[in-house]
Amino acid sequence: VQLQASGGGLVQAGGSLRLSCAAVGRTYGTYSTGWFRQTPGKEREFVAALTWGGERTAYADSVKDRFTISGGNDRNWVYLQMDSLKPEDTAVYFCARTPLVGGTLTRIGDWRYWGQGTLVTVSS
Repeated sequence: VQLQASGGGLVQAGGSLRLSCAAVGRTYGTYSTGWFRQTPGKEREFVAALTWGGERTAYADSVKDRFTISGGNDRNWVYLQMDSLKPEDTAVYFCARTPLVGGTLTRIGDWRYWGQGTLVTVSS
C-alpha cells in the first residue's frame, strides 16, 4: 500500500483547508485510514481516523467539531476537511493506514503504512 498526502498550504487563522490522501494498493476489506500531525521537537500525534467496513470515525479532542474525515466510495481517497484553523494546528500532516478497526486507533505503533507529509501553516 502506498499513500500520498496533498493539500497543505498557508492559511490565516479561522480559515479552511482540505487535505487529500490517495491510496494505491489494496482497498478492500476492513482497515482504517487516518491522519496524524507533527511539529518540530514533538511526537507525532493522532488527528482523525476513518474505519472502512464499519463506517466509524474518531477524532482527537483538539480537532473535534472543527475537522472532518471522509472517504470516497471507491476507498482510494480519504479527505481531512479542516475548518476554523488555529495557529496551533500548524504541523506536517501525514496520512496512514492500519489493519485495525477497533480500539482507540490513536497509538502510532498500530499504524503500518505511512505517506509523506504535507505542511499546513496557519498564520495568526
